[in-house]
Amino acid sequence: MKEIYLDNSATTALSERVKARMHDVMEQYGNPSSLHPLGNRAHECLEDARRQVRECLGSRRSDGDAVIFTSCGSEADNLALLGCAYAKPRRKGMKIISTDSEHAAVENTLRRLESDGFQVARIRTLGGMLDMDQYQKELDSRVFLVSMMAVNNETGAAYDLPTAFSMAKSVNPDIVTHTDAVQAFLKCQFSPKRMGADLVTLSAHKIHGPKGVGALYASADAMRRRDFVPWLLGGGQEGGFRSGTENTVGIAGFAEAVKEGCASLSADIAYMNDLRTYAIDRLSSLPVRLNLPLGACAPHILNLTLPDIRSETMLHSLSRQGIYVSNGSACSSHSKHPSSALMAFGLTEAETESSIRISFSRYNTKEDVDALISALQSSIQQLVRVRSRAATCRAE
Repeated sequence: MKEIYLDNSATTALSERVKARMHDVMEQYGNPSSLHPLGNRAHECLEDARRQVRECLGSRRSDGDAVIFTSCGSEADNLALLGCAYAKPRRKGMKIISTDSEHAAVENTLRRLESDGFQVARIRTLGGMLDMDQYQKELDSRVFLVSMMAVNNETGAAYDLPTAFSMAKSVNPDIVTHTDAVQAFLKCQFSPKRMGADLVTLSAHKIHGPKGVGALYASADAMRRRDFVPWLLGGGQEGGFRSGTENTVGIAGFAEAVKEGCASLSADIAYMNDLRTYAIDRLSSLPVRLNLPLGACAPHILNLTLPDIRSETMLHSLSRQGIYVSNGSACSSHSKHPSSALMAFGLTEAETESSIRISFSRYNTKEDVDALISALQSSIQQLVRVRSRAATCRAE
């Protein structure tokens, strides 16, 4: 049975070039901090990777910004939020602005900060749109950090961060702007400078790189102002911002994925947009409701609500046919609570429990979409019949 993978927002397959690069770098087993030739070669590999990520973000080393490698996107989010919150006495304002639909890596960190006395204002994102009126009211002299995701990982909504971050800087140029861009990087055209972001979270395994590698980009202004402090302490690697011996092999794979994805970005965006449009057209023939953002959206994510069928039940049915989708964020897939992102989008609790996410990559095809539609159609018919028979039995 052919397997069709449509869960690329959860993780992506390693590209062949990434596999080859990681295999080559396995021979560079020296510690990048060691001063002998083996260490020097590992260090050169590390710095070459840093350069590749920086260049893809539209930056150069001479600009004064930084790329700090971490173990994952979640760690980069923690470094940005906790590192910023505890960086300076001027944090006395104690107020952070975020959204009501953030990834758990940000939301749970915000809850930790709330328990430590910080105030968090969560901006509504109904229909995938930032509530700019609420945001304007929350922007005041107490705010020291604005952290908003670039693309929602469950709905694909792309938030208007250039406007939001510009508004923050107009209130106070020293407000730190952070975005979790894990679902936007190499899926959308963006750069930290154009977005007005001081700190940007990235992850390797969402772009056909390896798991266990992420990065935090920090602008020249953020570095100059010392906007954040290290959270993981130890030997002072990564310029003192992230201790621990660097995962040279994984970082090299990350950089190769960045290099490959950056070179084909425009073509990949157009291709995934075409797939998404094709899927929307095909899905219109089924008794499902598409949860489409009202504004801008990423090209690789589609969310839909099933006709009174639990998403977990549908996932199992599709999996038996070799088709893999998800019922939301993989990081929260075992949670017993309804999706906060979908509730914020406008779904009821019952609807969140009947919604699934389809997410594409450059490796998917229209034939994959056709197979999905066929499997969804047969599964819906079968599951509705089963439900109808069960209801009849209960009535009798």
